[in-house]
Amino acid sequence: MSEKKITLPKEIDEDKKKFSLRPKRLDDFVGQDILKSNLKTFIASSVKQNSSLDHIILYGPPGLGKTTLANIVSLEKNVNIHISSGPAFSKKGDLVTLLSNLSFGDILFIDEIHRLSPVIEETLYPAMEDFKCDYVIGNGPAARVMQISIEKFTLIGATTRLGMLSRPLRDRFGIPLQLGFYNPLDLKKIIIKVAESLDIQIEEQAALEIAIRSRGTPRISIRLLKRIIDFSVVDNMESINLKLVKESLKKLEIDVLGLDAMDLIYMKCILDNFNGGPVGIENICAALLEEKDIIEDVVEPYLIKQGLVQRTSRGRVITNKGSAHLMSNNN
Repeated sequence: MSEKKITLPKEIDEDKKKFSLRPKRLDDFVGQDILKSNLKTFIASSVKQNSSLDHIILYGPPGLGKTTLANIVSLEKNVNIHISSGPAFSKKGDLVTLLSNLSFGDILFIDEIHRLSPVIEETLYPAMEDFKCDYVIGNGPAARVMQISIEKFTLIGATTRLGMLSRPLRDRFGIPLQLGFYNPLDLKKIIIKVAESLDIQIEEQAALEIAIRSRGTPRISIRLLKRIIDFSVVDNMESINLKLVKESLKKLEIDVLGLDAMDLIYMKCILDNFNGGPVGIENICAALLEEKDIIEDVVEPYLIKQGLVQRTSRGRVITNKGSAHLMSNNN
């Protein structure tokens, strides 16, 4: 009896694979319909006027498509995009050099823009408003300020924490766009599209089950899909069905609401260690040995949206719904 061979999905060059999984046009971008419609209008207007697009701030939880949207804007406008992050600018000269090399209409995308230093922020103000940069040459009494004119450009900032942006910087963005969690039907469309691009067959109910457990986040949907593909390959499955998805997610410790081990540990910590709260974030971080940014940016947003946890002035509190969910998981 011949042994059945495991058929791996066709290999794709890693850089091409990453890019191919991202939509390239707004029409291909699934979800965020109001944001997408408004952005289409703003882009069309700037193209008609042959002007640079106003500065854009994209904000919302991680994994919702902020970087993808920035790349789409550059493709729709047919301009270059220069990608960086807030912590990458350690010196004023780094930013001035980058700004002075931009062409008309180019996009400068800064991820984690809330992590810019005050000195870098102040350099951005005249660049965003007047398209000029002030640069200090020399030291001490001999130092002089030289003003550099730069081409009109569009700054696209991305942040998970809009409140951490200083008011002067926030006010200079003419187009604020908030990304919210996706509904399961939109996530299902994304999962099916990604599966098709990887030459993987997936049943609609299976895709919907992954979507329901993806915390409203496309990045998580794609990650779960890839892990379920791993299980399907090892089990010699010709396609991904609902049974395989449920079994795989159980092995991955993803529950019916999409909560993972870290979410449940966080909730149990508040319930068991602090009698359900209220408890300050610092105490939670100390108990879990976890960074505050991870708790606030990754763990809490979805739990709060689902009504499992409340963030009050006195601290975090487990809701009745949260307590009931923990009890159901223990049964």
